[in-house]
Amino acid sequence: MVNKIIILNGPNLNLLGEREKEKYGNITLSDIENNCKQFAKKNDITLSLFQSNIEGELVEMIQKARKDQQGLIINAGGYTHTSVAIHDALKVLIVPVIELHITNIYNREEFRHKSLISKIAKGILCGFGPESYIMALQAMKNFLKK
Repeated sequence: MVNKIIILNGPNLNLLGEREKEKYGNITLSDIENNCKQFAKKNDITLSLFQSNIEGELVEMIQKARKDQQGLIINAGGYTHTSVAIHDALKVLIVPVIELHITNIYNREEFRHKSLISKIAKGILCGFGPESYIMALQAMKNFLKK
């Protein structure tokens, strides 16, 4: 059985490899996406990938996922801590959600310690670097088997 999973990336993640290299390293979003595509191909996953700096576009993709995806993985970036709109869209989503962050949001600035997504998510991965994406795909695959 093929699983349909979407990964959503929020604001500034398009600048990975350029910004705050001490926190995020040299890997680009394109590198991460290629790694995810390879994993998906080996694991019978139909993978969709989407990045936007625009909150409304992320909300639209979440709403669309209700109809054509079996699981959603989201790194909402800064919107994790501020977006009631993303929270509300995820709340009515009928597929499982995994929240992920490349860095550990709990050992960074205090304003990053609160996530508006966590209570909706089946699970949270943070602090494992870019590998968090592969870990999230594996976790979602395992969850969808049940």
